[in-house]
Amino acid sequence: MPGADPPDSSPPSALPGRGAFDPGRRGLRALAAVAALVVAIAAYLAWQARPSTEPAPEPAVVQPDAPRPSAQASPQSLVVAVTGRVRKPGLVRLPPGARVADAIEAAGGVLPDTDLSAVNLARKVTDGELIAVAVPGLPAAGAAGDTGNGAAAGGPVNLNTATLAQLDALPGVGPVLAQRILDYRARHGEFRSVGDLRQVEGIGESKFAQLKDLVTV
Repeated sequence: MPGADPPDSSPPSALPGRGAFDPGRRGLRALAAVAALVVAIAAYLAWQARPSTEPAPEPAVVQPDAPRPSAQASPQSLVVAVTGRVRKPGLVRLPPGARVADAIEAAGGVLPDTDLSAVNLARKVTDGELIAVAVPGLPAAGAAGDTGNGAAAGGPVNLNTATLAQLDALPGVGPVLAQRILDYRARHGEFRSVGDLRQVEGIGESKFAQLKDLVTV
């Protein structure tokens, strides 16, 4: 028909609007990478949120207390009186089996210029005895015949040889007064008579009357 436009022979174009959302191959790869990242993050968060199970602590093993070694009873110590030329005269405590030398050492040792030639330093001491070191009128400690006894059993107590224990055993004396008697004997030498007891501090007339028939010199 004259004047009419010839028919359009070009191929039909794509549907309108579809090409605007077509990401192409690069877009698809980008979307796939984002999707993989999202999946990885979701998996990580799910792994973190899983309930954790901690191993129960092992029960502590309580060791029973080892039995303590029982303390052995220490042997009873000896008490002797040391008088004369020593630095610290008086009572000393010594272990069983101690000797005269140990007693003198426990009393501070002897004073200078003290003659110990007559003293048997090796003799074992007995509980309650008097060790006289260079005291005029008294047998030397450990000398021959010195047994540490003040008197024969059952007889009067000899004031010049009696031990602290023997004096302490007298009625109404006790350890304090017994030590005073020993100290008086150490300072003044042997008792010349029983009446000299009245010179000891703490022994009055009544005490002397109680003791005079129980002691001798």
